[in-house]
Amino acid sequence: MISVVLADDQALVRAGFRALLDAEPDIRVVGEAADGLQAVTLVRATRPDVVLMDIRMPGVDGLEATRRIAADPVCAETRVVILTTFELDEYVFEALRTGASGFLVKDTEPVELLRGVRAVAAGDALLSPSVTRRVIGEFAGAGAGRRPEPPRALDQLTDREREVMALVAEGLSNDEIAVRLVISPATAKTHVSRTMIKLGARDRAQLVVYAYEAGLIRPGWLA
Repeated sequence: MISVVLADDQALVRAGFRALLDAEPDIRVVGEAADGLQAVTLVRATRPDVVLMDIRMPGVDGLEATRRIAADPVCAETRVVILTTFELDEYVFEALRTGASGFLVKDTEPVELLRGVRAVAAGDALLSPSVTRRVIGEFAGAGAGRRPEPPRALDQLTDREREVMALVAEGLSNDEIAVRLVISPATAKTHVSRTMIKLGARDRAQLVVYAYEAGLIRPGWLA
């Protein structure tokens, strides 16, 4: 059973998501929050698998709430999916940097929302390669003044791990990475896991951001 917390300041939006999610046999909504502070408190209390987090909420917004959840050891197993009205939203990029596992546009199709919740709960990043390129290309590549330094631990990566990290940033799965590098899927998974551990990344979403910030891959390189 996948447990979910809904965080949105609009009651109708929460009601719609709850009705959709609770209708599924393998998903259960364990709580709702109307602002970021409530969301953090609720997540700490319930430790859900997934949080659907609106960015723009009164008081503590979704960005700060995501940062607090990602930094809290109690919430280490919880994954945050950002809900946004626009694909090209500068706060989405910052949320990915601070620990969100992906994002969904609020008017996404119900089947895509359900698929996304299940994917994130399974440990995958919810990042469409095409949308990710636009978001990160727009905001990570907007100039040095807006780009923080990549993690210093990047120097600890082997050449193979850097290569794997760049392929993750292209949106490739472990199986696809294995085919590209002519290695086994298990080996690809090991490389991804070791890279995440060395960089202190919560999941593949942060690897994508780090890869762009480190210059391992740039938006213009991808079709």
